[in-house]
Amino acid sequence: MQFAPDIPRWRQVADIIRARIADGTYPPRTRVPSVVQIIDEFGIATATAQKVHKGLREDGLIYTEPGLGSFVAQPPAETPETPDGGAA
Repeated sequence: MQFAPDIPRWRQVADIIRARIADGTYPPRTRVPSVVQIIDEFGIATATAQKVHKGLREDGLIYTEPGLGSFVAQPPAETPETPDGGAA
């Protein structure tokens, strides 16, 4: 993969995984690539791959279960609207 020189690599990889979550490649409650798998696929350092997971967790896109791995978070439930167009 060719990385843009002016954007941190972890952000570029996180954007790819974010897009895969959005397009359904990784549906809710399914495992996302581990740090080791990210290292193998993108050829980045361990600390960089760990930042990818950290960033996705902070964005609420994934959650990590110790001993099991990291998984796609459920999307937030949509707030029902009232007839006047506001939230209930």
